[in-house]
Amino acid sequence: MEGQIITSENIYTTPVLKETAEDAYKRLIEPSIEREIRNLLTERASEGAIKVFDANLRQLLLQPPIKDKVVMALDPGYRTGCKTAVVDGTGKVLSTGVIYCTKPHSERKIAESRKIVKDKIEKFNVDIVAIGHGTASRETEAFAADIIKETGRKDLCYAIVNEAGASVYSASKLGAQEFPDFDVSIRSAVSLARRLQDPLAELVKIDPKSIGVGQYQHDMDKKRLDECLGGVVESCVNSVGADLNTASPSLLSYVAGISSAVAKNIIAYREENGKFKNRKGLLKVKKLGPKAYEQCAGFLRITDGDEILDNTGVHPESYGAAREILKKISASDDDIRHNRVKNIHKLINVGRTAKELEIGEPTLRDILSELEKPGRDPRDDMPKPILKSDVLTMDDLKEGMVLKGTVRNVIDFGCFVDIGVHQDGLVHISQISNKYIKHPLEAVKLGDIVDVKVLSVDKEKGRISLTMKI
Repeated sequence: MEGQIITSENIYTTPVLKETAEDAYKRLIEPSIEREIRNLLTERASEGAIKVFDANLRQLLLQPPIKDKVVMALDPGYRTGCKTAVVDGTGKVLSTGVIYCTKPHSERKIAESRKIVKDKIEKFNVDIVAIGHGTASRETEAFAADIIKETGRKDLCYAIVNEAGASVYSASKLGAQEFPDFDVSIRSAVSLARRLQDPLAELVKIDPKSIGVGQYQHDMDKKRLDECLGGVVESCVNSVGADLNTASPSLLSYVAGISSAVAKNIIAYREENGKFKNRKGLLKVKKLGPKAYEQCAGFLRITDGDEILDNTGVHPESYGAAREILKKISASDDDIRHNRVKNIHKLINVGRTAKELEIGEPTLRDILSELEKPGRDPRDDMPKPILKSDVLTMDDLKEGMVLKGTVRNVIDFGCFVDIGVHQDGLVHISQISNKYIKHPLEAVKLGDIVDVKVLSVDKEKGRISLTMKI
């Protein structure tokens, strides 16, 4: 600055100009530049954190469901006891209660709890025990593992379920509306069981920020974060689709073209008139006009209706084209219903058929895929959650031991992996891949089932260091 403003030496003006330059820089220019750079870096960091949150939330919502299984949830607790809930394959609550299966409760109470759980497993023919991963989880896991051994059933197992946000849902207005007769803690147990059965349907009831799969979320622009996460939930719901006859108002409200008010109207119509027989029935719902129908119809499924194509992602406006394709390959509705339409892409010339039917090639390919796999759930292709029948503790861990685990969170410096010992282990970014990666999301995503090797165990600090370089 001095070099620019002092063009020649002058014993009277030079000191004043130097002083002016120094004052201007220190008092005005430097703080301004610092603020500008800090804002730029904060914005860049915020966008990076939102991307991580976006990727983690998407993977969490798209975790594969465990369908048609009777689940008993155990929501662990010490003094207040362990809340239990049994739900059938459709998510209907069969039984709830509270047991006292951990210390400081007496051996007599623990023995009583053991009998209650065994009786419920037998009475309702429970397939899986879902255990929340919070306080007293390890002790409850040991309790459940012992009971599974005692039953002698090879098909009975348990799974650890991430309970982040369950308490938020149970204390919410939505939770109170859904289960007005249940205590807050019991609602939480029901949510855990249903979360294992269908993560997407249950997690859409919770504010995405409360699910706990992000980083620095409280420092981010709230509006920008809400927009991003809302878009992620909507994208996931629409990619999976929703069953029109079983979906909750929360799930329906994320379907394109359906607002919260219209979702409630759909539920009201369903309760008054019974199950929807076809997609056209949507046009009878209050405030759901032709435009909204056009937007939402392709994302809603009807599994046992009058029109077999209603159980596919084919939009009603493309039903004519789908019927023509079925004629070409001599397939009937029965063939679709029983999943007998195979290798359709090899039987149809995409380019020629698209011209004949006057539709785009991408649309035609989508129709062919849907006819091959009606009612297809894209989540079914993903690795299923790890189901266990025995417990592992930190004392069992030894350096060099190779284990299977589930990625529970991905952050900028690595990922946390649940290996079944209550404490998640950290895989540092340098230990994720044999090749150089800029960010862990290049190699892993939330919900991945991965093989890890134990590098070190610090029992005092409760830290486990893992590597995926095996």
